[in-house]
Amino acid sequence: MSAAIEVAAAVLLLAGSVLAVLAGVGLQRFPDVFARIHAATKATTLGLVLIVFGAALRIGDAGDAAKLALVAILQFVTAPVAAHMVGRASYRAGTEMSDRTAVDELGDDRA
Repeated sequence: MSAAIEVAAAVLLLAGSVLAVLAGVGLQRFPDVFARIHAATKATTLGLVLIVFGAALRIGDAGDAAKLALVAILQFVTAPVAAHMVGRASYRAGTEMSDRTAVDELGDDRA
């Protein structure tokens, strides 16, 4: 395997890991469940995809890379839907929003 592919794989793995750590920091620092869902979904989805692409470059086998691509596709499909459902359920359960929340787009749908 060439050195350029090794470096690219390492950069992708490192970038994905940094995004996963930033998602964890966002879960600790953001004020309410809605902001935390945003942090967890956005950062970890992109982070996982970067890690998967880095691993696919590192492995080099087309069959294993296809399996990793399937993991990335399923992550892109399921994570936003799950976050939307958790957010909607939290809103309907009456979870308080942060004082810093400027717009309540679901305000009319609560009834």
